[in-house]
Amino acid sequence: MLTKKEQRLRRSRQTRIRIANQGVARLSVNRTNLHIYASVISGDGTKVLASASTAEVEVRNEIGGSGKGGNVAAAQAIGKRIAEKAKAAGVEKVAFDRAGFAYHGRVKALADAAREAGLQF
Repeated sequence: MLTKKEQRLRRSRQTRIRIANQGVARLSVNRTNLHIYASVISGDGTKVLASASTAEVEVRNEIGGSGKGGNVAAAQAIGKRIAEKAKAAGVEKVAFDRAGFAYHGRVKALADAAREAGLQF
């Protein structure tokens, strides 16, 4: 029987195969208990075009210090920040890669904030 993490990784592999066939940049999200990470990866998967996380000093100051990166408000800040960085790198359209995480809570908040900031997916 697969563990919860193995099941999530299996789901993420299937999603990444579908995204790779599209040939567009992907917005990949990783979530831990304390932080949330987002990266925009090129269509061929060889280069990270932009990244943002709650572990960055600027974001920590914005959301109110250490230990506050695991909430919806922090995810919204990361969504806005990754959209700004992606647009600065010349990326307007991405495919959303939730990496097997449920589209709920922090993952949904990050996606909604990125859409509001101008990323299309």
